[in-house]
Amino acid sequence: MYPRNRPQHWLALSLCLPLGTAMACGPDFPLRLLDDRAQNLSELPEGSFQFEVSRLGRAIAGLKPATGVAFDTDYSRDEDPHVQARNAAEQQGLSEAQRTRVAYLRTLQNPQQVLAEGADLPPELRLYTAGAVAFNIGQSDVAALLFRQVLALPAEQRALRSTWAAYSLGRTLSAISEHATALDAAGRQEVVQHARQAYRQARQLSIEGFSDPQELGIASLGEEARLARQAGDWNSAIELYASQNLQGSPVGYSSLKQLMNELGALPDDQLNEVLKGQAVQQLVTAALISHVGWSFGEQPPLEQKIIKALLQNTAGSLDNADRLAALNYQVGDYATTKTLLEHAGDGGLAWWLRAKMAVREGDKVAATSAYAKAAKSFPQDETWGYRMTASGDYETLKPGCRVEGESALLALERGDYLQAFEQLYRSQDLYWLDAAVVAERVLTVDELKQFVDSRVPAPAALTQQERDNYVPLPVAARLRDLLGRRLLREGRYDEAPAYFDNPQLQGLATEYGRLRQAADSGWWPSRRAANYFNAGWLARSKGMELLGYEMDPDYATFDGGYSLEAPAVVVAPLISAGEVQRQQASAAQPNERFHYRYVATGLASRAADLLPHSSQAFAAVLCAAAGWGTGVEEQRALYQRYVKEGPYVDWAVNFGHQCPYPDFQSADKRYVTQAVEPLRTALRPYKTWLQMGTVVGFTALALWLINRHKRRAGRNHA
Repeated sequence: MYPRNRPQHWLALSLCLPLGTAMACGPDFPLRLLDDRAQNLSELPEGSFQFEVSRLGRAIAGLKPATGVAFDTDYSRDEDPHVQARNAAEQQGLSEAQRTRVAYLRTLQNPQQVLAEGADLPPELRLYTAGAVAFNIGQSDVAALLFRQVLALPAEQRALRSTWAAYSLGRTLSAISEHATALDAAGRQEVVQHARQAYRQARQLSIEGFSDPQELGIASLGEEARLARQAGDWNSAIELYASQNLQGSPVGYSSLKQLMNELGALPDDQLNEVLKGQAVQQLVTAALISHVGWSFGEQPPLEQKIIKALLQNTAGSLDNADRLAALNYQVGDYATTKTLLEHAGDGGLAWWLRAKMAVREGDKVAATSAYAKAAKSFPQDETWGYRMTASGDYETLKPGCRVEGESALLALERGDYLQAFEQLYRSQDLYWLDAAVVAERVLTVDELKQFVDSRVPAPAALTQQERDNYVPLPVAARLRDLLGRRLLREGRYDEAPAYFDNPQLQGLATEYGRLRQAADSGWWPSRRAANYFNAGWLARSKGMELLGYEMDPDYATFDGGYSLEAPAVVVAPLISAGEVQRQQASAAQPNERFHYRYVATGLASRAADLLPHSSQAFAAVLCAAAGWGTGVEEQRALYQRYVKEGPYVDWAVNFGHQCPYPDFQSADKRYVTQAVEPLRTALRPYKTWLQMGTVVGFTALALWLINRHKRRAGRNHA
């Protein structure tokens, strides 16, 4: 079977660990917008928390983004992996002798001993290493003094440890503020402010180009945010974590999610007070419209409390209007949604919500216009990531593609079928299943062919190595394959082969068309029968690739391995009579799973119609067709036809399973025999009388001839 190279995500079966009764799990399938059109138009999908928090905070100018650099870690050692990474970073820029000395000094437990034994090291290395040892043994005051001495060195003498010293000073002062019992509240607050200044200095030093292999400049954002949060400054904490996230640190993202958990645990009065801050409002709104904390479609228990508090504290506010409108739409407050949208600007989300509100109000013209503006407003590269729907389907949500897909539903309703297809096709893989339905069931074959000829050139064929590695076909190639199969199904054999994506399929399509044309136009019965049978065999063995529907009923998109529940094609809201008529006209004939198998047995039956019933070929054709997997009823009908009309053959005991190839050439000898067989059958009861009559007839004829000869001889003699 020629591989169609669908993503392995659709081809592989998942296995569930048995809990009590073992249960098998199938694959997840993509969301199909055509399945529940009303639901998909009314629903606003949850956003992406990752994307939403990227709108908060600001990137730090000059601070290099996180690279995800990793140092080799030996997990067989008892040493903590983070310590191993730190030690590896410490060796950068050092000579071999310095590496050995620093590694040794790190093992000491006395900062004064470090200073003494590291006297031959450059001052920044000696002072920083001594400060690190002091910090590790809890001598925070000593550590802070040593780190400050590093920073007091001339810039040219501290290229390797400046950023390190500032960051470590921040950590040291933070520890002092937490554990120093001699400090009052004001003293603690002052130390915290110095710690925050140290973290800011670490960022500035990293920006200025001082060594920062561990990306401490980025890490300082999270450390400063932690101090802000401990001081009750939620807004600053959120802004700092958001900046850390923008720099590419996963710590910033996870910390923002943790803040949401902490907010949900606050008493109502504290929550209401904190929600007066703009950054807090933005974070909470981002989390709520993204369904952070939801599990299998179930809302977290504390979310209703947070929603209520947020909406109370943002009543009348026009800040973040499009996101607040989205939240109100999701909770069903359409009046507030409409009010907020008046001030929400011209962003993609605002226009998407306006389109949905117009659909709710029955204004399809306004909805179409709003969808068009939304599609233009969303950046092409904006993605909200992976989501699971309530029905268990998955969707990789790109809002620009989603709004075009929803607009396509309205285009189908008003009869703009080609526009609907084009909007779905632009999503490529995302809504390919919907585009395929429109392509093979709604568009006419000529409409589809014109679109493909003008807009979808053939992509480069996959190499054999790519096929062996299950590289999926490009969507353009899938569409061209779909058209090629449709042309073959509709008998346009000369046009079809060029649309298949590889030479093998093109050759098979050409051969199938040749056999069908030869069978339909030939005149010698046995040759026509051979062509019908061979076309049927090809339809059975390669039917998915040559004749299969991309979607219902064959699901070539899954190589036939899975089927989906197809919605009923009846006139309904959002489904016009014109679309229903088109879908019914293009339905599979017969409309059965693996319909091409029925096509194959139909061709075999036509071959049998042309063959002498007493021939081996007749029996062999029916035998083969019975094994082509069309179901028990058709298999029984083929066998009963053989029993009623065909000859006895010793291999009939395995009818449908072990069948010889039909001997079409020998069947030619049976045509005359079959033609006179009815007469012989009718006269068989009168065989004896016919034999006697024949003898009498021949005798009488002989006597008449003899008598006639004698009369002529007598006249000649006279």
